[in-house]
Amino acid sequence: MIQHPKSRAWDDKLKAMFDRIDDYLEDKYGDRYPLHPNRMKRGTTANKSMDGLFNVGASYSSGFGSRHGKGYVIEIYLSTLSGVDGELRNAIEKEVERMVIELLPEYFPDRYLTCEKDGNVLKIYGDLSLGSL
Repeated sequence: MIQHPKSRAWDDKLKAMFDRIDDYLEDKYGDRYPLHPNRMKRGTTANKSMDGLFNVGASYSSGFGSRHGKGYVIEIYLSTLSGVDGELRNAIEKEVERMVIELLPEYFPDRYLTCEKDGNVLKIYGDLSLGSL
């Protein structure tokens, strides 16, 4: 797939931000649940999304039916076969929301981006243009 350099830069910044959040979650909650049998231990692959308990990232959404319109829907996966406590899942989601709001200005300076609930998902929205990257 051919990707525009500015689009690649955007994705790289987003990935770096989520890798940082992944590290935080792994440090704080990584030993709470056993890993899925097919999941590698933390730090054993070249990509944080492929190992450890957490995989945090985002997928672009065109925003049809959304009150915030287009944006990136944040995905928080825990790679375990154990049932995850609902209160803990909510606490993790709130921490991710707080961290994304805190880190967006660092990774995407000079543009307005924010994160909040959009229905039942967390979404990054605002100035998604590629012009200032």
